[in-house]
Amino acid sequence: MKKVLCAALDEARHSGGFAIFAYVIMPDHLHLITDAARKPSDTLRFVNGLSGHRLISFLRENNYASSLAKLQDGRKARGHTYSLWDGHSNVLPVFGESFFMQRVHYIHQNPVRAGLTERAEDYRWSSVRCWSGRTLDDEPLMVDLDKILWRRAQ
Repeated sequence: MKKVLCAALDEARHSGGFAIFAYVIMPDHLHLITDAARKPSDTLRFVNGLSGHRLISFLRENNYASSLAKLQDGRKARGHTYSLWDGHSNVLPVFGESFFMQRVHYIHQNPVRAGLTERAEDYRWSSVRCWSGRTLDDEPLMVDLDKILWRRAQ
């Protein structure tokens, strides 16, 4: 499922025209840092829409009925039977390079704090290796580090 989610994130960034600078996929949530090419609500729409569609399709195609049952939305919002995302977005604007780097570090340390791994670099579903320059041959999702516009030192 995490592999499907990575592919959906990659598709969302290309079709939505935004960059992904950092990410981590946790068992029950996702952290992303994106650029400001779109309004946060538009970026969320691309991410939530594509990832929700791809993951629910994966569950259907592979007959994961019990997982689908957990995603049934009793409200049937907009005619959808299933809902992957709870609709509560936690969007935090990032201003300044120091705060940006603090958020990148926070995201990359999430699996360590959750006890999923001892070292951030060992958690497969994170951009930490991209940031350290030690990507895997089959890295799940590359990030757009080349699109970060750093301020020049004075």
